[in-house]
Parts: sequence; C-alpha cells; structure tokens
Amino acid sequence: MSTINESLVRDIVAEALARLNGGTPAPKRETSPVSVASVSSSAQACNCEHKKSGSSPALRGKYGVFQDANEASAAAHESFRQLQEKGVAARRKVEEIVKSLADKNAEQWGRVEFDETKIGRLDHKIEKLKIIKLVPGVDWLRPDARSGDHGITLEEYTPFGVVGAVTPSTHSIPTLSGNIVNIVAAGNAVVFNAHPAAARCAALAVRTYNEAIYRETGIENIACIIEKPTMESFAAMCKHEAVRLLLVTGGPAVVKAAMQTGKRAICAGPGNPPVYVDDTACMKRAAKAIITGAAYDNNLLCIGEKEVFALDSIADKLMAEMEQNGAVRLNSRQLDALTRAAFTFKEGQGGGCAHASVNRDFIGKDPSVLASAAGVNLPAGTQLLFAETEANHPFVIEEQMMPFLPIVRVKSLEEGVARSIEAEHGYKHTAIIHSHDVEAMTTMGRALDTTLFIKNGACMAGLGLGGEGYLSYSIATPTGEGVTNPRTFTRVRRCVMVDNLRIY
Repeated sequence: MSTINESLVRDIVAEALARLNGGTPAPKRETSPVSVASVSSSAQACNCEHKKSGSSPALRGKYGVFQDANEASAAAHESFRQLQEKGVAARRKVEEIVKSLADKNAEQWGRVEFDETKIGRLDHKIEKLKIIKLVPGVDWLRPDARSGDHGITLEEYTPFGVVGAVTPSTHSIPTLSGNIVNIVAAGNAVVFNAHPAAARCAALAVRTYNEAIYRETGIENIACIIEKPTMESFAAMCKHEAVRLLLVTGGPAVVKAAMQTGKRAICAGPGNPPVYVDDTACMKRAAKAIITGAAYDNNLLCIGEKEVFALDSIADKLMAEMEQNGAVRLNSRQLDALTRAAFTFKEGQGGGCAHASVNRDFIGKDPSVLASAAGVNLPAGTQLLFAETEANHPFVIEEQMMPFLPIVRVKSLEEGVARSIEAEHGYKHTAIIHSHDVEAMTTMGRALDTTLFIKNGACMAGLGLGGEGYLSYSIATPTGEGVTNPRTFTRVRRCVMVDNLRIY
C-alpha cells in the first residue's frame, strides 16, 4: 500500500472514532508513514479502553495538551506504539529536541515559570533549563550479555509503555523536561499531571516540545499533559490501563497517594538536608559552599542545605566566614520576628507542644522579603540570611525552603550525627559534610544512609554540578531508585540462545 493511502486510512480511522464518540473530526494533516495494521490495532486498543473506562479516543491536533486524563493517556499510548515502530533513532531525536529547546527557550520559559509561581530566583530558573543537556539519554542504556559453554544470554532494558508523572511547582519545566528525556530515551511515552500552581508553564513547554517532535518524527503526543490538573485527574491518570508506571516528584501527600494506587510508583519525596562542619574543614570553602547551595533558587532545591550543625570550636569562625562571603546574620530578636512570620503554630493536641507549619507566603521568596519580616535592612546582593538557633527550632525541624539557614552548635561528631539524623527525619534524601577527616565522613555517611552524600562541596555537586555525576530533577528516595535516569524507566528482559552464537 502506498504511503499516501496509509495516511488516508489513518485520517479516516481517527475521524470515524471522533464522530462515534460525539467529537468533531480532526483536521487532516500529513502524518508519517505507519502501517495500516498498526493504525487499526492502535485504534481498536483506544476504542476498547474507551468502552472500559469512559475515555475518549486519542484525537489529532492536541500536541500533547488535553483536558481529560483518559484522553491524554490514550493519546500517549498511541504515541508509544509509534515510537516502538520508529525505533531508537526516534528516541534520540526526541532527546535532541528537548535538550535544544530547553536551552533555546530558557530565558522565556524561566520568566514564564517565575511569573506563574512567584517563587525562587529568575536567574536560577533560567539556569535550570540550560543544564537539561546534562540529563542522560539513550546512550545510558546498554544491554548486558553473558557467554558460556551453553550459548549466549542477552539482557536488555525495554520500556513499560506509558508513564504517569507528577511534577512540582518548585521546578516545573525543568523537572518535566528532564523526565521526558529519561522516559522517552527508555522507549516510553509520558502523561503529566503537573502541580496546579505551575500548570500553565508546563503545558506551554509540552506543546512546544510536541510540535517540534511531530515535525521531526511524525509522533504528536509523546509527552501529554492535563491542562487543568486536579486530584481527580491524577486519580484518573493512575487508573488508566495504559499507564503502567508512575513517577511522582512532590511532597508527602502526593507520594503517599501514588504508593496507594496499586501500581509501581517511583517517588521523589521531601528532604531536609543537614550539614555537619568539623574543625578539620576549610572554613572559607565550607562557608562559600553552604551559601551557594542554600541560596540556590532561594533554597527550593530538595537537596539544598537546610540546617547546619557546626562543631562548637569552629562555629564562630564559620559564621564569620559566612558574613565575609555575603550572608547576613540575624540576632535573636530578628530571628524571633522572622520565625513568627515564617511559621504558623497550631496548638498541640492532648496538651502537647504547638506544632509549626511553614507559611507558604515565604517559601522561595527573596531574602529581602524575609529581612523585612525580621526588621532588617539588607545590603544589595544579599543571597542568604542565617542565625544561631537551638536544635529543636522550627527552622531546623521543618523543610522550610527559604533563603535562611539555622546554625546549631554541637560538641562532638557523635552529637552532630545524632542531630543530623533527627533533622533529616529518615527521608534518606541528602546529607552534607565539610571535613578532611575520612573517619568522620565514613561515620556520618553510614549513619545518615542518604541517597546523596556530599563531602566538601555545595549540594548541587551531588547532581553533577561542581562534582562528578549526572543530572536529574527527580531523586527517588522513598522508593529507593535514587537519582533517576533512563534505566529507571525500563523492564529487564532476557533473551537466551542455547548452545550457539559463541565464537570461541
């Protein structure tokens, strides 16, 4: 059958399905060559899903942006089938498109996300998009082989199908972009239910990516998104039979919801990373690194330094170096004023102590906003505030995500590690140490048991920014996959040839 006829059949099938379900026929456009058999089987599969779940069939002309979660999932499933036919070359093309467009549109998209969410720093929003090129892609996947007296065994990393993903408001387009690279490099399609506070910018990026991917590959909806996400759309996405795997990057509530769906979930949860500084560390280097990490995007990073435990003998020197390097220290009165503004306190039940909750109006805000609440006039260019606190202070206990850092004195390595464990809450996310004592590093690393453990550097070094490694905005701590990469989104399949193909 000619290519023209194949395209004609595809348009007729899509139009007929749309009319059967009360929709309007989509405009006819050129599509890439696809076999009639695959079109028919895909259409039948979508129609079958419609009967079972009440979803609409995948429609043309959406470029990944849908109102309905079931329709988005069906469209992603169809695109997954197309990606299978087009092979690894199409995966590489998608990876190339996403990385190049993220870099090209970094300033515009960074501004759009900043204007929508009103948190973080514009320069860092832009930078987080420009470094998408550091996210690993197709080349990360390599088969494993075994050869012996009885032949050859090959294990390959193959796709699940459609991945249902949730992205946070803190890094909406960067997380979405990195997820697309990883997920499609592994051969999957993806449906996003973005955080409502950053849904518009996410939909903008998805549409732009899909338009370019369609032009280059003929696949229109490889990354789909629900334009107006809700908990109901999240539930519908999770229930759709085409969605085989979940990826959730967000807070405890959505992680818990994903893990209760009955489907395999890869969950990137919260963190409250502690920092321990001892008397063997270079105080100037430690101060610079701590400021760099804690101030990045106004401390929105889940890996960002959130509290510091400093050995008593060097605490004053460390804080002096922080002041020398541009951080501003608050006195006790100013700290109290900021604490009252940055937290709300609900009386404990049963006579317990009042529980602090972060005031969302302060999350990701500039230091000047915090300084105003504390009654402080800041020098221009100040990136971070800090103050000395007790170990049980709300700024230590809560994942506060503000450009403020509490400094707690400890008398020994043992106390520093114990305090770090308490503050980290068993998230097993990230911990940081500044020390030249290998035994201290080993002790803390073993005790905290975190996914990321950074020594003598800023937190970003754990993701290849200033240290060796690779980048991902989804660090799966609750479910144990760690820093996600293309292999995270694959199944391992084994192919065995018995007594043959050995060449020695």
